[in-house]
Parts: sequence; structure tokens; C-alpha cells
Amino acid sequence: MKLRRSRPTTPALPQPRAQPVAGHLGRWGLEPLRLLEEGAASGAVFELRLWRRAVVGFRPDWNRLVLRDLDTFRSRGSLSRLTPYLAGGVVLTDAPLHQARRRELNPHLHARALDVLRPRLAAAVADALPRGRFDALEWSSSVVRRMLDVAFFDDRVDDRLLASFFGPLDRPVPHPFLPRPVRFRRTTRAIERAAADPVPGTITAALVGDTSRTAGVAATVEEIRVALAAGYDTTAHTLAWAVWHIAAAPRWREPSMVGPVINETLRLYPAGWIGSRITRRAVEHEGYVIPAGTLVLYSPYLSHRDPELWDAPLAFRPERFAERVPPWAYIPFSAGERTCLGMHLAKIMLETALAALCAGGDLRQAGPAPTLTAGLTLRPHGGVQIVQSTRHS
Repeated sequence: MKLRRSRPTTPALPQPRAQPVAGHLGRWGLEPLRLLEEGAASGAVFELRLWRRAVVGFRPDWNRLVLRDLDTFRSRGSLSRLTPYLAGGVVLTDAPLHQARRRELNPHLHARALDVLRPRLAAAVADALPRGRFDALEWSSSVVRRMLDVAFFDDRVDDRLLASFFGPLDRPVPHPFLPRPVRFRRTTRAIERAAADPVPGTITAALVGDTSRTAGVAATVEEIRVALAAGYDTTAHTLAWAVWHIAAAPRWREPSMVGPVINETLRLYPAGWIGSRITRRAVEHEGYVIPAGTLVLYSPYLSHRDPELWDAPLAFRPERFAERVPPWAYIPFSAGERTCLGMHLAKIMLETALAALCAGGDLRQAGPAPTLTAGLTLRPHGGVQIVQSTRHS
């Protein structure tokens, strides 16, 4: 497949530097962020030679094109299918069925519906607040796992089972992409038991009482399993990055700054650093013709760090969100009709955990800065060492 301009004699899309035989696939496995950055330096739209050819863009007009036209840019066959944790439910449902399924799920995952969970989530965090020196990544993973259990099951699923199910998501590639039939069967059975007698006020109770009547219990159980996986490492890793930064500056630990800190963390470290679609038909953008069946990538990582869109893009500045954010330039939860259904739950968990941690006493960084590692999410690597100087009563 050769990408071409609609006008002949115009050169093909630029590519970052590649190895002569393997294309970009080797570097995609080892240093995907650097590869993306090199591509972005070559143009606003560029091409990668992976296991198949992919076209990548990151400017707002590209994001708008890819994320609004669900009929042309399809989810099935995209990168989400590569991990068993996300290969199911509404994540892989395309138009026209996607809209109807989303209408069933959305009311139960909207911010207003989830507000009732805040007291229970706050209690779960209060029971797990760290003391003294701690690793913020380990703490974040544990407390997010507990909050998910509370939100979906009223804290009635064995934590060891959830830790086993989520375990591969805490490990580097290829672990999140390997089949896990035993863990999945055990987790599915636990969700089925919870769905058979759901606790009122939980997300499971809401979904079983509504969506299972149309989609069926098995489909609802699958949605819950995918939602748990999608909400775990994305939220835990975001929380760990946020804790690292608030430990650097007392002004970011003020109650009024919790929201901006979360927004800025999601800007610098969008858990979904790359998104994908498959073109159903040929489409033209910026004069380039993208054939049907092409893997198309959009990158919140590149969009959020674009110096043409953001002032001092590599600096952590929560205050920037007091100003207007460029449309389609900030997409930590994707955008358009396929905006992440778990967005509101993730934000509530992040707000709850950060507010409790900030109220508990002084924080300071106690080790070297973690490095940014791209796997299924943007994970901090090397430990996130923090000291909490005040004991909690």
C-alpha cells in the first residue's frame, strides 16, 4: 500500500527513520514514544511501517476527523483487539450498533449516577492511606483495585482474585497481550455471582437491572469485566504520576487544585497514549488519500505535548487549565461519540484518592524521578518514592 496525494507528483507521507528490513516494528516494541516524536517532527501526518502500514496524525483536525466519523473509522480490527483485556463489549462494537449499546450503558456511568459512590470510595481510601515512606505506584494500584471493587461489588470480591486478574496489566509488554484463560474464567465466575445478587447502589446492580434485559446477562458480565480492566491500570498509573507531582509543590495540594492537577497529569501522561481505527473506505486528508483497510492512529501523547498547541508543553503546570483548552487538542479519554465510558468513574476515583492524600499531611519526593515507559499505558518506571510526614488518625 502506497499512500499518495490526490494530485500526482507530490511526495508520499514522511516516515521516521527505520531499520532497512524490519521497518519501524522493532523500534515500536522498544521505543514507541521516541518513534512517534520523530514522526511528528517530520510532519503533522506521517506513516509507520509496523506489522502493517499505519498512518499517524496528532493535530486537532486529524483528531476531529478520526474520532467523529464512526462509519469510516472503525474500531473492530484496531489495536484494542490485541489484548484480551479490552477485546470485548462496547469497546469493539461499531456503528450502527455502538450508539444503541452506549445509550444503554451511559446513564449508569455518568457523573450524576456515580456521585452516590463517593462516600464509599472515600471510606475505602481512608482505610488505605499510606504512612511514612511508600511507593506511590504500589499504593495507587492497591487503592484503585479496592475502589473498583467497592464501585462494582460493594467490596465483596476477593482482593486476591482481582489482584491476580489485574496482575499482567502491572507488568511490561508482552504480558498484557498474552491469553489468560484461567484468570479470566475465575474473574468471570466472580462477576456472574455478583450479578446474580447485586448490591443495590453498585454499578453492577445498575447494569444488571437495565442493560441485561436487552443485551443479556452474559454480555453485561463481559462489559463489567472489560470495564474493570480498562479502569484499573489507566487510573492507577495516572494517580501515581499525580502523587509524584503534588509531592513537589505544596501549592498543588490545595483542595482547589485537585481538578487542575488531574487534568494536567492526564495531559502529560495520557494513559491511552495511542488510539487506533481501521478505515472502512478510502478517505482524503490534507490532500493524502488513505485507502480502505488502513490502520489509522491518533496519539493523545503527541497532541498533548505539541508546542504549537501548548505553552511549555513538557512543564507540569496545572494552572494552564484555568485558560481555554484548544478544541480537539486535549483527548485523554478519546473524544466524540466513543469518549471513554469510564471517564467519570476514573475522575471520581482520582479526585477521591488525591483529596484524601493531600489532607493527610505533608508529602515530599524521596527518590529519583520515575521514567516514562510506554506499554498498554504510560507507566512510571523505577519506583515512585514518596514520604508522608504526618500520621493519619
